[in-house]
Amino acid sequence: MNFNKDNPYIILDFVNEEKCKQRKVFSNPREVIMARNVSEVKEALQRVEQYTKEGYYAAGYVSYEAAPAFDSAFRVHQNTVLPLLWFGIFDHDHGGEVHFECEKFEVSAWSPTIEETTYNDHIRQIHEAIRRGDTYQVNYTMRLRSSFEGNPYNFYTRLCLAQQADYSAMLHMGDFSILSASPELFFKKKGRQIETRPMKGTVRRGVTLEEDKVLSEWLRNSDKNRAENVMITDLLRNDLGVIAEPGSVDVPSLFDIEKYYTLFQMTSTVTANIKEDTGLFDTFKALFPCGSITGAPKISTMHLIQELEHTPREIYCGSIGVINPDGSVIFNVAIRTVWIDHRTDQAEYGVGGGITWDSTAEEEYQEARTKALLLTEVRPEFQLLESIRLENGIYDLLDPHLQRMKNSAAYFEYEGNWDLIRQALLQHSTQHKDGIWKTRLLLSKNGSFNINNEPITNRNGVNEAVLAQSPISSANRFLYHKTTYREIYNEHYEKRGQAYDVLLWNENREITEFTTGNVVFEINNMKFTPPIHCGLLGGTLRNELVQSGLVVERVLTMRDIIEASQIWLINSVRGWISIDITQESLDQVIHELNYTLS
Repeated sequence: MNFNKDNPYIILDFVNEEKCKQRKVFSNPREVIMARNVSEVKEALQRVEQYTKEGYYAAGYVSYEAAPAFDSAFRVHQNTVLPLLWFGIFDHDHGGEVHFECEKFEVSAWSPTIEETTYNDHIRQIHEAIRRGDTYQVNYTMRLRSSFEGNPYNFYTRLCLAQQADYSAMLHMGDFSILSASPELFFKKKGRQIETRPMKGTVRRGVTLEEDKVLSEWLRNSDKNRAENVMITDLLRNDLGVIAEPGSVDVPSLFDIEKYYTLFQMTSTVTANIKEDTGLFDTFKALFPCGSITGAPKISTMHLIQELEHTPREIYCGSIGVINPDGSVIFNVAIRTVWIDHRTDQAEYGVGGGITWDSTAEEEYQEARTKALLLTEVRPEFQLLESIRLENGIYDLLDPHLQRMKNSAAYFEYEGNWDLIRQALLQHSTQHKDGIWKTRLLLSKNGSFNINNEPITNRNGVNEAVLAQSPISSANRFLYHKTTYREIYNEHYEKRGQAYDVLLWNENREITEFTTGNVVFEINNMKFTPPIHCGLLGGTLRNELVQSGLVVERVLTMRDIIEASQIWLINSVRGWISIDITQESLDQVIHELNYTLS
């Protein structure tokens, strides 16, 4: 559907009862209801609710600084730019896709509004407040800012791809846009049933399935994160108790681990049956702001937040959602949220975390950086790939190839019918009883797959390789999975000149792999290959050689290039390929080693 960018529109990409993403699109509001002062919030919410009782949809937001409208004891900053409350009243939900003529946007580098030394000092002050008994946990946050030009919808799309969140939303209000890739449910209500799902506890994603399992289990069993989570869950239980039928508050799920593209989050679920005639304002009065983004106890902790955070949170840590004509309601907690002031072309993103007595400034600052990854993370579209040697109708290392693809599918959450894939591969092999082939198996996210063949040709003569001109990052997840997204390899391969391949190295100046296979060095009559954690693909031939003891894992350095009596490129399709490093690259290594020694 086409929209005029000058008119307000709202996109809600929330999961439904079946946990499937369902898009709601609203445009051309019959009325916009705003509140710019705390005194206007109650009447505004009552008008919003009345419209929905008359058969209209109401979609919009309540900002963090609207909190005193629900309890005058809440302290917040007064000098906000955004309205405290903004709702559009709509006749119907358009649904469908959104199209714009302009598809480009530009975002400058994101800069924090406080120095790390100030952040560390604020954590120290929070610890002092905890020691005094003023608070148990503080959700302390900071702001990142950048310049922004172009179409905010396309930035929203990129944020959603990077986060894969269940409660994403975009609001365009003329002068302002809000882009929320929130994974957190504030509350949803259907009839008199209400559910909240506080989110507290974070750890980064690993780069492999194995590392993912280690990190998710660490989060699940982390005393610090469990303590944070249960503290906020108890706060939400108490908040719900204000509007719940006696005895109906329940915690059906505690310490769940949810996986997102860049991180794991710990959540719990709290439910209740609310009292009859509980209105929208009553619900917000009991629950807002969500305890997961304040801390506990709420009133004294919000006082401390107002003292330490020198700027308003605006929509960040507020709530975005919709009230449907049937009375059902759903709102997110507006975290992972960017808001843009189109008058100044400035964008702002809030990020933070729960600070307890056990928190350290270094760990919390790193967690904040992890939560900001979605701002720059570009999630490409790609297929999982396996290249398998097929010789006279028989596959080499078929099981390890399928297991590697299966692990990557679990990591990236790709579907796959592995029995069907194996059956198709075996059927394919019966049609190629003669010759040597490279069989390519491609798996898409929805589980569809394709099998094709390429002939393997022998390469004669000397195989030279050059050293990469710049390092790869061992934190790049795509180095650990075989996919069609090969930009990191192509970037280096295209600079090889007349050489056969390029030898890669990481930020620690450790050798990793070639662009088309693993590397083996022979030093003092022993064969060595780099450990996977250096930033490389666990090739099936490489893994078999390591498991058999024929090749030993060892960190290989630039000096080892000089000391190696033989270097090979290995992969399961072509086997062992002897490599000579070009004299120019050897001279480069020797020069750098001499410079280091001097």
